[in-house]
Amino acid sequence: APTGVLVLSWYPPGLADDSGEPSDSLVPFILDAAQRYAIKVAFHIQPYKGRDDRTVHENIKYIMDKYGSHAAFYKYRTSTGRSLPLFYIYDSYLTPAESWANLLTPSGSHSLRNTAYDAVFIALLVEEGHKNDILSAGYDGMYTYFASNGFSFGSSHQNWKAIKTFCDSNNLMFIPSVGPGYIDTSIRPWNNHNTRNRVNGKYYETALQAALTVRPEIVSITSFNEWHEGTQIEKAVPKKTLTRLYLDYLPHQPNMYLELTRRWAEHFSKEKEQWLM
Repeated sequence: APTGVLVLSWYPPGLADDSGEPSDSLVPFILDAAQRYAIKVAFHIQPYKGRDDRTVHENIKYIMDKYGSHAAFYKYRTSTGRSLPLFYIYDSYLTPAESWANLLTPSGSHSLRNTAYDAVFIALLVEEGHKNDILSAGYDGMYTYFASNGFSFGSSHQNWKAIKTFCDSNNLMFIPSVGPGYIDTSIRPWNNHNTRNRVNGKYYETALQAALTVRPEIVSITSFNEWHEGTQIEKAVPKKTLTRLYLDYLPHQPNMYLELTRRWAEHFSKEKEQWLM
C-alpha cells in the first residue's frame, strides 16, 4: 500500500508523557507487526524534560543502534541516492536554533552529518518565523502536524504554497500534515474554537487536496489513533464510557477514513509520477 509508513510517538526508555506509560519497550513488537504487513516505522521524538541537542544525539544513537537494522525500520531515499532514517522532532522550537545547529550542521560541535548516525531531520513549523530558525538549525525539512486548519500558521492550508516555495528555495523538504477533523475539548476545554467538523469526510479530502496542490514529497497524516484530539482515522464504532463519548463515523462504515486514505494515497502516487515527467 502507498501509505507505507507508521510514525511512532517516541520517548526515551523509562519516560512518557503525563498521561501515558513508557513505550520504548513496545517498539520491538511494533516493528515486528509492521514487518508482517509490509509497513515501515519512523520515529516522532516527543519533548521530554531536559531534551536538547545533546540528549537528542543520544536518542538518535540509541534508536539506530537498537532498531536501525530491523527490516521495518524506515529509510528515506534522498535525491543523492542515500538511504537515511527520517526523524520528526515534535515541538522542536522549544530548543534554540543555535543548539540544534551543534547537532545538525556539518560544522556543529557534535554534528551527526556525514557520520554513521546521519539522518533526515524534520522540524515542527508552528509560527511563520520558525521557518528561518529551522533553516539555520540545520534541519532537512519541516512538517505542520496540527489537523486543524487555521489553528496555527503552519497548519493553515492557505499558507502551504508560500511555505513550499520557501522550502524549495532553501533545499528543504516540506511535509504538510492532513487530518480528518479536530476536537480536543476533552483535554483542552477552552479550545473549542479550533474544533473542526469532519463533514462526512469532506474536511479530510479538502486537506488532502490542499496538500497535493503544493506537490510535496511526503504528506503526513495526523493521526492514526490520537483519540483525545479527535484526529483518528482508525476503525471506529460508537462507544461511550462514564467520562467520555467517543466519536464514530456513523452513518458510514467503521473503516471509512482508512478507505479514504487508501484512495488518496493511490491518487498521490499517480500524481507524483506525473510531476516527475
